[in-house]
Amino acid sequence: MKILYAIQGTGNGHISRAREIVPLLQKYGELDLVISGTEAEMKLPQPVKYTFHGFSFVFGSKGGVDKWATYKLMNLKQLWKDMHAIPLKEYDLIINDFEPVTAWACKLQKIESVSLSHQCSFVSKKTPRPRWSVAELLLKYYAPTNHCIGFHFDRYDTFINTPVIRSEIRNLEPRNLGHYTVYLPAYDDKTLVKYLSKVDVPWQIFSKRQKIAYTEGNVQVNPVNNEAFNLSVANCEGLLTGGGFEGPAEALFLQKKLMMIPMADQYEQECNALAASKLGVPVVNEINDQFVPKLKAWVENDHRVIVNFPDETAAIIDDMVKKYAKPQPVIF
Repeated sequence: MKILYAIQGTGNGHISRAREIVPLLQKYGELDLVISGTEAEMKLPQPVKYTFHGFSFVFGSKGGVDKWATYKLMNLKQLWKDMHAIPLKEYDLIINDFEPVTAWACKLQKIESVSLSHQCSFVSKKTPRPRWSVAELLLKYYAPTNHCIGFHFDRYDTFINTPVIRSEIRNLEPRNLGHYTVYLPAYDDKTLVKYLSKVDVPWQIFSKRQKIAYTEGNVQVNPVNNEAFNLSVANCEGLLTGGGFEGPAEALFLQKKLMMIPMADQYEQECNALAASKLGVPVVNEINDQFVPKLKAWVENDHRVIVNFPDETAAIIDDMVKKYAKPQPVIF
């Protein structure tokens, strides 16, 4: 069996989930990987057959998307060219994690594909949303597929599962060394240092913009590194992060305190933050002078959200392959 697994490369969450899923898929046959997008620091240990420019947004430094940089990054001509670069018909199963090049290539060639992603959980109207937004159209049409297998903080619908927690996270032995871990890629570290230093606990920031670690008072700033970040979260008191999905899910699994700051004007992150708030996670909309008292109150409160994220990934993959892969010829 030949399988194609296409992964979104904007941010680290998709790559994080893929690190768990790829070895499972390899058990079923020959696996080729596609990554499109430009903003992820995390890498896959397996070779990637196709790497495309894709269609991604760029993180800003003041809490939102850098719209001008995102616009400059767009290359629709290259997108169209890349959509015709993959020999899709040779695959028995095409899996998509919110990756637009392969999704639209399948749609144009009338080839079935399966969405295995957090984003496809928004196909269900039962998934929490703050309001209807035109951004719903982006979630619907950015990477369209024929079938959906979703992941979210709760089982809002029949096709939605709890998060994929990587084995490297499940196998950690969490401790509490008293520091707080911070991953807010839409803010520059100087802004974060300015506000975090006003709350007297140790902070460990992981910054997309820094290549060399430095310390300023009670705040340590580190370049993004998967192993170092995992260790920091495993040993922290709490995680301060954006409105993503995988990072907050892993912190909840490790029974860490969690506070989320969704990116401004990023609808999916607003939806994630709302879903998390329904579980009891505190959410702040922006970092400003009113942020410090909220941050201090969170630090002083020992409330933790208890979740149940069982290890079902292998069973989900097995069911998907049996249900959606092309029937294999019987050899006598």
